[in-house]
Amino acid sequence: MLTLHELMILKKKKKRVGRGGSRGGTSCRGHKGQRARSGGKSGIRASFEGGQMPLSRRLPRRGFTNVFKKNFVLVSLHDLDIHFSDNDIVDRNSLIEKGLISRRDKALVKVLSNGDLNKKLTVNADAFSKSAIDNIVKGGGKAQISEGIKSSGDSKEL
Repeated sequence: MLTLHELMILKKKKKRVGRGGSRGGTSCRGHKGQRARSGGKSGIRASFEGGQMPLSRRLPRRGFTNVFKKNFVLVSLHDLDIHFSDNDIVDRNSLIEKGLISRRDKALVKVLSNGDLNKKLTVNADAFSKSAIDNIVKGGGKAQISEGIKSSGDSKEL
């Protein structure tokens, strides 16, 4: 049976510096200063240099990030020719099923004219190169530009 005098104490006692032992009165913390105080070692951020201007602020900032940049996943006509058969519809979902693009990839799809397309395909993508459009139309297919990933499937035919 569990009794009150047999309960274990769950809270550890706070370590107090300089109370006996072989380390002396300061216990290797040095004399005074911020790092000698309680919480002094953990309360200082890594870039703190004691009031001196930090290195991260002394160095100049270079470059810039364009927030309007559109990222594209590139798909070549050669890959479409290998993975799809005649009269197939090529869109984002079919490209994911065939493993040509990743499901996690939220970038727009752009079709490039690397190789030849010898099949009649209807290709829905976010962007095309001019030579890719010519190659698809020459093979008897259609190139359709989607209005974006978040749209409700509206497309513009070329």
